Amino acid sequence: MKLLFLHGLGQGPDSWSGVLDALGLDTNAACPDLFRLCSEGPDYPSLCAALEGCIEDLPGPVVLCGLSLGAVLALDYATRRPEKVAGLVLIAPQYKMPRGLLRLQNIIFRLMPERAFAGAGMGKRDTIRLTTSMMELDFRQQLGRVACPVLVLTGEKDAANRKAAGELAKLLPDAIAREIPGAGHEVNIDAPGELAAAICGFAENISTSMNE
Repeated sequence: MKLLFLHGLGQGPDSWSGVLDALGLDTNAACPDLFRLCSEGPDYPSLCAALEGCIEDLPGPVVLCGLSLGAVLALDYATRRPEKVAGLVLIAPQYKMPRGLLRLQNIIFRLMPERAFAGAGMGKRDTIRLTTSMMELDFRQQLGRVACPVLVLTGEKDAANRKAAGELAKLLPDAIAREIPGAGHEVNIDAPGELAAAICGFAENISTSMNE
């Protein structure tokens, strides 16, 4: 069973390195660079389409593990192609975009110098374009289509996402919510060992269910 790790905005594939180390070398996993997948520009629809093409090329159902932007993409995909997803690990997710927070974020981005975006995978202009293209996302009507088990995680210190994560877990047909002690928004960096343990236990339960 393939694990596909989807990073957040301002992150890259290497943000999962601590998690992968904790999971072990024999883990069947991939960490795509989301922004390099997208050749037509970094807006949300093109990014979503590029990821879909990547997943469609993989054999069998996959477990999608996404943080923040990656969690949004994973949830979106699972509502459209439920037969391809064996499980979801959604870290710091949103199911209805907080427009006010995104607008404030974009104002801050515009005030930041271009050099502040170095190493983030995208420049300032592209980052603002991507977040602006996500303003209208709202998956509430599609959540019933998610057919797989879901583990919803947030860091204990991630006040901005805890409420939405708890609500999402209640709205999904088969989901549980947990907090990772001591972690902030970037759980994959703040607490890779604890996150790996949660993912491992979740994936083992899915594998057991599939083999029964």
